[in-house]
Amino acid sequence: MLFSSWQDIWRVLSIGAMSYIFLVIFLRIAGKRTLTKMNAFDLVVTVAIGSTLATIFLNKQVSLAEGLTAYVLLISLQYIVAWLSLHSATFNKFIKASPELLYYKGHFVESALKENRVLRSEVLQAVRSGGHSSMDEIEAVVFETDGSMSVIQRSSSNSTMSTLSDIGQKES
Repeated sequence: MLFSSWQDIWRVLSIGAMSYIFLVIFLRIAGKRTLTKMNAFDLVVTVAIGSTLATIFLNKQVSLAEGLTAYVLLISLQYIVAWLSLHSATFNKFIKASPELLYYKGHFVESALKENRVLRSEVLQAVRSGGHSSMDEIEAVVFETDGSMSVIQRSSSNSTMSTLSDIGQKES
């Protein structure tokens, strides 16, 4: 079906514009954290907000008020989880992963690769993506809490060593 009615087009334009404006306002009030990819929960909230926006745009059974309520609920839940993570070490451990060393001082950390279901080839790809041609240039590869890999180049000083010693340590 290429066209159903001008009324449907008008609804998408008007409801879509209003829901988008309210989303921007809600996100500005909620702060930068709402759309970061700091952990799995943040990613889920971001996807859910996008899905809610699409539903408000295209589903005639969902009113603007219902969609805005869904926005407020998602953003509020994200705020509560972030606040609890900040104020409760136990909750923080439950909701967030810790960064882990996948490669360190010339050796892959097999237990970390297995636990995180990461292949050696994926670590090597991250190193190549960082512009490095050889693992000899690399001090460490860290699997970050957001699922990305940080590649740390070897340096002549020991400052890298002291920083890396904290990675993989379970927070208390």
